[in-house]
Amino acid sequence: MRFLFVGDSMTIGRVGDWTWRHRMWQHLEATLPGGYEIVGPRTGLYDPEAADAPDGVDAYADPDFPAPARRHLAGWGEGWLHMAPVIGGTVAATGADVLLISLGLIDLGFYTNSDQTEENVRAFVAAARAANPRVRAVLLPVIPNVRAGYDAPFAAECARFNELLAKAVADLDTAASPLLLATVPESYDLGADTYDGTHPGPTGEHKLAAAFADAMHQAWDLGGPYTVRQAPPGS
Repeated sequence: MRFLFVGDSMTIGRVGDWTWRHRMWQHLEATLPGGYEIVGPRTGLYDPEAADAPDGVDAYADPDFPAPARRHLAGWGEGWLHMAPVIGGTVAATGADVLLISLGLIDLGFYTNSDQTEENVRAFVAAARAANPRVRAVLLPVIPNVRAGYDAPFAAECARFNELLAKAVADLDTAASPLLLATVPESYDLGADTYDGTHPGPTGEHKLAAAFADAMHQAWDLGGPYTVRQAPPGS
């Protein structure tokens, strides 16, 4: 089973992060040992000092994070708008079977309104299925963020998009190519789980990985319940 992480800045992470992708890799190692592969055209993290690096910078908090497990399709400042045109080619090139997707905040914050963003969701799914008619996907709604706390119109757009995303998932879900809507962690706390009100810190990374892992386990009996794995101090 080939997993592809698709996301924005919360998924790619920045220099020095563990990332929720690392947490998911640990989970897959524990629950699907030898039965999975992580795929994707990129491997690095975002570095403000090298923002134009096409594949990011490999400066993870865990230097032993295996190179193959670092693969992803995520970008700082990229959203559904940017991923819809490239997902078909990426799925075809990597043979991805399962897409773990966290997108939407960037779109609503800078590029498109909720209706336009939902149109890009549907275009994304269509392109992924054109490349692999049996592709599966887990989609995470827009999670809490600091801007929504002071920008009421933006908060309303986030809430409306999450409603549209749930409807799109229900409309597009099929037996051949199932879609799941992950649940935003109820305990997600901007002060404790992020380092700036938006991007996840260590506890937030675990909660995001758990949202995907538990959705797959509960709906598809894939893997197992998420458990926080032992890691070095500060992780």
